[in-house]
Amino acid sequence: MTNRLFDLSGRTALITGSTRGLGNAIARGLGDAGARLILNGRSADAVATAAAALREDGHTAFEAAFDVTSEAEVVRTFERFDAEGLEIDILVNNAGIQHRQPMVDLALADWQRVIDTNLTSAFLLGREAARRMIPRGHGKIVNIGSLTSELARATVIPYTVAKGGVKMLTKGMAAEWAKSGIQANAIGPGYMLTDMNEALINNPQFDAWVKGRTPAERWGRPEELVGAAVFLSSAASDYVNGQMIYVDGGMLSVL
Repeated sequence: MTNRLFDLSGRTALITGSTRGLGNAIARGLGDAGARLILNGRSADAVATAAAALREDGHTAFEAAFDVTSEAEVVRTFERFDAEGLEIDILVNNAGIQHRQPMVDLALADWQRVIDTNLTSAFLLGREAARRMIPRGHGKIVNIGSLTSELARATVIPYTVAKGGVKMLTKGMAAEWAKSGIQANAIGPGYMLTDMNEALINNPQFDAWVKGRTPAERWGRPEELVGAAVFLSSAASDYVNGQMIYVDGGMLSVL
């Protein structure tokens, strides 16, 4: 019975920003739990390469190259899913970018680009997914937040605002859609060993700060998000809604 709670066989999961990093690790983990996968990224070549690698390992992986910040492309993609008979049971809003700069020097265009990619995309994808999940009476939405959903850090203000918004967007989704059998929850990763953090990982001072500030005394690995992702995508979380699980090595628990 316990194994069936986490079994995603027969479910289809769309994971945005899944050609590499956290999104790719989550996609692979959901696939290992039995889900069919739809990979996303802006580059069709990158999506094709990532999907081929998963198929080589025995997963069912479809390709959906589109810009998650474009309402027209998001709507058109879901209409294509409808035409192809692809029903999205699980949506993981993972696509994200970073921009490090003091706020007094920040251009509006850079602010908007980060907000659109990290927050508005989750609204657009969530809306289109829910429009189809509601009539079916079930669905799972997993939004990817951050430590900055709770705490701010200098020079990453747009990212902080976006990830704080992801937390509240998740609660709003739960407030509106729980009665329709949809569970919307979020994961807040700590400092992870990803390409986006490469400059920080290679900075001895910052590396030492992360290890000293985190009770686990190390950076997290992308695959360490899989347990939370599978839980929030499965029947095991059917009465969990509007919550955020931090996978941060204990960082938020200590001063």
